[in-house]
Amino acid sequence: MELLDLTYILLLLVLAFWLGWKLNSRLGKRSIAAGELRAAEIIDSAKKESEKLVSDGNKEYEKLLADAEKESQNIKREKLLEVKDEWYKKKIEYDTEVNQKRQKLQNLEKQVQQREETIDKKLDMVSLKERANKDEEKNLLELKRNLEHRAKELDRVEKEQNEKLEKISGLTAEEAKAILIDNMTQEARGEVNKAVKGIYEKTKLEIKKESQKVIIQAIQRTAAEVSVETTVSVIQIHNDELKGRIIGKEGRNIRAFEAATGVDVIVDDTPEAVILSSYDQFRREVARLSLERLMADGRIHPARIEEVVAKVEHDLEEEMFKEGENVVLQLGIHGLHNELIKLIGRMKYRSSYGQNLLQHSVEVAYLTGIMAAEIGLDANMAKRAGLLHDIGKTMDRIMDGPHALIGMDITKKYREHPIIVNAVGSHHEDIEMEHPIAPLVQAADAISGARPGARREPIEGYVKRLETLEAIARSFEGVAKTYAIQAGREVRVVVEHDKVDDIVADKLAYDIARKIEDEMQFPGQIKVTVIREVRKVHFAK
Repeated sequence: MELLDLTYILLLLVLAFWLGWKLNSRLGKRSIAAGELRAAEIIDSAKKESEKLVSDGNKEYEKLLADAEKESQNIKREKLLEVKDEWYKKKIEYDTEVNQKRQKLQNLEKQVQQREETIDKKLDMVSLKERANKDEEKNLLELKRNLEHRAKELDRVEKEQNEKLEKISGLTAEEAKAILIDNMTQEARGEVNKAVKGIYEKTKLEIKKESQKVIIQAIQRTAAEVSVETTVSVIQIHNDELKGRIIGKEGRNIRAFEAATGVDVIVDDTPEAVILSSYDQFRREVARLSLERLMADGRIHPARIEEVVAKVEHDLEEEMFKEGENVVLQLGIHGLHNELIKLIGRMKYRSSYGQNLLQHSVEVAYLTGIMAAEIGLDANMAKRAGLLHDIGKTMDRIMDGPHALIGMDITKKYREHPIIVNAVGSHHEDIEMEHPIAPLVQAADAISGARPGARREPIEGYVKRLETLEAIARSFEGVAKTYAIQAGREVRVVVEHDKVDDIVADKLAYDIARKIEDEMQFPGQIKVTVIREVRKVHFAK
């Protein structure tokens, strides 16, 4: 404030001088005196004002200094109080920490004293035991000397007894030993065979009971239809006049229909019926729906036939995808690739030995999931593997190779879990099984295909399978006759009693079963029964 006032005064003085100079220059000499007088007055006034301002500034400055000194004293006292409080808190914390450490040290000292007392007691006990051990050692040495003495005496007596026995029996010790070893070997071999047989039978019984329990529980919780698939479809018509329109002029309609659908259309004397014949169920279904639409529309000619068949094929493709989605939702399976869902829907129009492939796969999925849950495995992954195990059959005409390996490639392509890929590829043992879910899929597949009425088998293949089964059983030495019974589910083997004893018969049944597994493919299981009997015949005259 003071500097600003002084500056202001100086500016006024400068202005006054400048004004006086200007006045002098304009008014001349006459106004110089008046200007100087006026300037002197202004200068005096400015001096007085500046002196007053300086005096007021000094007073204000002294007052500010006094206030600042008081404020600094107050701040100093507050800071000293704060420092004292902080120091007191730190002192209390330090004292507390020191007391805690002192208490810990006292506790540790007590523990050390207790340990020292325990060690002293243990040392006393060790000393007592050492003395006892020394006494025991002396006793043992004495017993050892006595035993050595007795052993020498026994050797002498044994030698005398052996000499007497050699004189009585007329055999040397080595000869008697060889006879004894031979007898003991034969006896031990018989005992071992009996023990092995007992263990094998017990283990087989336990495994059979447990496996039957799991399988029966799975089967009881699953129900499915029996084999109903055929190779023909019969379409009912309202009157026989439609047959002529289906055939067309000079047979052009029926030829166009067969070319577009790939099925055989049989129009014969059967009243109010037209027969569609094809081994491809998808084509037969396309032909059935197309013919029904054509008959309902009434326009039957080659161009219309091609248009309707193409539309039906497109509709069936969409229906197959929806069918696959429904099956996946029904089983509670999530995250399947859309292409896999489409292939699952295509299973509806595939069959194996007359068994619908989609129904079979759903049944295998349920069985695998139930058995996996019974033994503590991942039921969802098991159901997924069971559903996809025959996915390769939907592409048999596109890719070469066993359907299990084709399915393995498909599931690998669409990034399925390696466990599922292995289960699909190994369910017919084309590759090695790597996880317990794989044999569960194989067992569920066999159960689904083996239950009564599930599949049909051509008579030639059926007879050939029975002949192969009997031939495998006859290939073993000692077999007299073989009979395949129960539609090939059991083979009975009659052996020659003088060439095969009971122990060998048990091993023979096992060997025949293993050879059947290695050389034949069959659904379910085949029971091998070895029969050994001795017949004694006499005639009364």
